[in-house]
Amino acid sequence: MSDHQNTGEMGTLYVVGIGPGLPHAMTQRAKDVIANADCVIASNLYQDFLRRDGTLPPEDAVTDGGAESRSARRQTGSDGSVAARPDGTQQEIVRSTMGRQIELAREAFERVRDGEDVAHVSGGDPNVYGKSDLLYLMAEEDEAYDVPIEVVPGVTAALGGAANLGAPLSNDFCTISLSDKWRGWNEIEEKLRAAAISGFVIVLYNCWRDYQRAIDVIREERADDVPVAIFNDASRGDTGRNQDGENHTITTLREANDHDDKVGGMGTSILVGNHETNVWENDHGKHLVTPRGGRDVDDF
Repeated sequence: MSDHQNTGEMGTLYVVGIGPGLPHAMTQRAKDVIANADCVIASNLYQDFLRRDGTLPPEDAVTDGGAESRSARRQTGSDGSVAARPDGTQQEIVRSTMGRQIELAREAFERVRDGEDVAHVSGGDPNVYGKSDLLYLMAEEDEAYDVPIEVVPGVTAALGGAANLGAPLSNDFCTISLSDKWRGWNEIEEKLRAAAISGFVIVLYNCWRDYQRAIDVIREERADDVPVAIFNDASRGDTGRNQDGENHTITTLREANDHDDKVGGMGTSILVGNHETNVWENDHGKHLVTPRGGRDVDDF
């Protein structure tokens, strides 16, 4: 129980980015907020990740909470359980699913008003196609102007994948989601074309949706020999969604659509280089480098 509940003060709603989710790739701030929150809202996958180093209590310390759990007393019917921390305090863990985000946001507001600190977990960074905009929109919808909201940043897939590849984002870059859930393909195509013409290195998210179509648009504005990287489950090793684990493939824009077997779903992103991006090799493998404006070593 937080001190807020003892004093009648408001808690805080934290929207926490956990990057790829594994303990080694989270910020210390994210770990601390999750470990100390009264309630953690997270998907089953992220709960598993967060238990690996004790950020969440182990699964054998979790019970359904029974009639005395705070979740059982709520009208929202949340899928909650209570976990005992090593120090004897308790933490409620609520399973997040795609179909219950509105309900969970309202429950989070209620908990914060009751003095609880709530950690609403988002993969990657909450501001990069994550959870933060939903919670602000819900706060506006419900006029929840009294609820403190703090966003805790995390490593997004573009940055995790780029680190594995070398230095492909050392100059200007952008991210574009191929999901058409909230916007039509015409708008997506317009953004792709503008980014390609402007010379940005482009990182595509949600690549299970029309990625070949997206590559075709970029090819109309960019040379076929620019390097492209397809990467899966950046920084997740063998623990991600892709059956082959963390991996990346370096190819060219011309041949990018010939690697359909490498595009595995939500864990896949595609990085499209620009005219300055080059493949750099050493004794340990291939890397991508986009120099910062054509400078040489002496310019540093």
